[in-house]
Amino acid sequence: MSSKEDILKKYRANVREKFDMPDLSDIKAITYADPLVQFIAMSESVGGHVIEVKGDRTVDSIIQEIYPDAKEIASNLPEVTIATRNPDTVGRARDLNGTDVGVIRGMFGVAENGCIWIPQQMKEKAVCFISENLVILLPKHEIVNNMHEAYKRIEFDKEYDGYGTFISGPSKTADIAQVLVMGAQAARSVTILLMP
Repeated sequence: MSSKEDILKKYRANVREKFDMPDLSDIKAITYADPLVQFIAMSESVGGHVIEVKGDRTVDSIIQEIYPDAKEIASNLPEVTIATRNPDTVGRARDLNGTDVGVIRGMFGVAENGCIWIPQQMKEKAVCFISENLVILLPKHEIVNNMHEAYKRIEFDKEYDGYGTFISGPSKTADIAQVLVMGAQAARSVTILLMP
């Protein structure tokens, strides 16, 4: 038995009273007249930048426009032909250190809080967190109202051990001397490209 199983066994042995799980079928979760408009507003309120991709603009041209000084771009997406690193072919996660822009695909967004569900679709998921700037491609018709709807839609890619995460805006903290620091644990900026 592992130490984790041993600890859990001790906790279970000391449960004095058990309670049934609450019935969640009656929850009236928040909904929006226009989830896309709400998603954009929430994403921008947490520090994200949202661009709706229209016309003949390409993902490559938008990345070059927003990050003209980026030298290291990491992505395994076919739309990103300017990538200099591929998270599927690097030897180790730390080989992605120094990535200026990481480009990933989101499956759906949540209007309630501006989160985007990112299942692991690359060998090294570190690209989601080690990149200085993160670009997330998101189909604009894939927006749900709330986290209740979101959890019903989560699917994991079995090839990558079923990992996934919600990302909402750039990383930030104000723990030290109450000064807001961007990029403390992950990307300094997040740009969401709403794809047709």
